[in-house]
Amino acid sequence: MAWNLNSDRPIYTQILEEIQLRVITGQYKPGTKIPSVRELAAEAGVNPNTMQKALVELERDGLVMAQRTSGRIVTEDMKMIEETRNKIARDQINDFINKMLKLGFQKEEIITLIRQTKGGEA
Repeated sequence: MAWNLNSDRPIYTQILEEIQLRVITGQYKPGTKIPSVRELAAEAGVNPNTMQKALVELERDGLVMAQRTSGRIVTEDMKMIEETRNKIARDQINDFINKMLKLGFQKEEIITLIRQTKGGEA
């Protein structure tokens, strides 16, 4: 499966986000091995060094762990996965609200638009 990376943001950041998404959606299940750096780099069409840098960052964050002889595995810490999921959601919401505020919407107008768009309610 090819990754949808684009040039508007750093590739490294997009790789981090893609792997985080795969973990929080269960594509990479807790406690399971993820593909090797070379496999992921080939799949994403990026330099292995870029992929390695992203994976090291995910290790630092605790989302994946390096196993000396068997590669990297996804954390089994469901709290960590849920916190990552919530952080990503909050970041998305904040980005959306900031863009809407720049368009001149007030917070109540944003809420009304969301309700109308989501469920047809006023």
